[in-house]
Amino acid sequence: MSTTVTKPVRLVVAGAGLIGQAHIKRVLDEPAAELVGIVDAAPKVQDQAAALGVAWTPDIESMVEKQKPDGVVVALPNQFHCSVGMTLVKAGIPMLMEKPVCDTVEEALLFAEAAEKANVPVLVGHHRRHSPLIRRAKRLIDSGSLGRITAVNGLCWFLKPADYFEGKLSWRREPGGGVVLINLIHVIDDLRNLCGDVVSVQAAESNAARGFPVEDTVGIILRFANGAIGTLAISDAAAAPWSWEMTSGENKAYPHTEQSCYLVAGMKGSLSVPDLELWRHEAEGHWWSPINAERSSVPDQDPHTLETFGDPLTNEMRHFCNVVRGTEKPLLDARGAAKTLETTLAVKKAAASGQIVYLS
Repeated sequence: MSTTVTKPVRLVVAGAGLIGQAHIKRVLDEPAAELVGIVDAAPKVQDQAAALGVAWTPDIESMVEKQKPDGVVVALPNQFHCSVGMTLVKAGIPMLMEKPVCDTVEEALLFAEAAEKANVPVLVGHHRRHSPLIRRAKRLIDSGSLGRITAVNGLCWFLKPADYFEGKLSWRREPGGGVVLINLIHVIDDLRNLCGDVVSVQAAESNAARGFPVEDTVGIILRFANGAIGTLAISDAAAAPWSWEMTSGENKAYPHTEQSCYLVAGMKGSLSVPDLELWRHEAEGHWWSPINAERSSVPDQDPHTLETFGDPLTNEMRHFCNVVRGTEKPLLDARGAAKTLETTLAVKKAAASGQIVYLS
């Protein structure tokens, strides 16, 4: 019996900060991948590359020419996403682009169009899309178990410590560093993934908790294309257990709470996420009928998708290897990520203007 051996895909990680290091670890741990280079101008990263026995360059152009990788993970600061992405598109190299896909919606759309015309796959790193909990919730919703979706509620309440805003991190006190642009994009993508595109946004924000020039708390109304209405509240000044990090248990740095942070309601039933409790009346369509909950379980590993429970980044890296090989399409491409970015930025615009913001 002959056995076909598939060579690991040769990957470069561009950007070796906090998220870049997380990607480097996943590449090293993934049998389907081989780390061949790191791009980062920091001298300590050059030392890291030497210790790992991989190439190092301070710029992506040199690395592409030197290593000719099969794929690149882009974990550089946001302002470099578009230019580096365009460089990789021209070189014909598939990429895993960290979120946000670009700094502006205009850049994101130009980048998406260029990638599509060149037929270069772009997987955008909204890693929760690779969470078995989110994927199970999406399957339940898409199956019609809830019926027509009518209402959505999201909570993202957590408490950032004082040192989060001090010293070199004081930029987080200023415009561009608030809870909308740092944290909200994750929640917006979760709700778009579960419930579909958003067509309009209303919002109000407050900075009363800390008095910084940037918001700490925001209330949002979302109108979805399917007619559902969503309410969403986010605050980084709330000592509370209702955030994805605390309710999912996927990031072990956070305490795990037996709570949910999203509720999705339909005309046949409702689902709480991430605990995956599906509520339905015994007699469908009648509020006097007893209503019961059935909890959906997620195995440690799904044999059909090979998703590993608890580590979406591992699932994302495995998926990216398949995208590079051409055996899978990106779970979220650049155009889809541009919609998430547009919706997130619309929250800031709506809060500033006090008006409804309609999305393209």
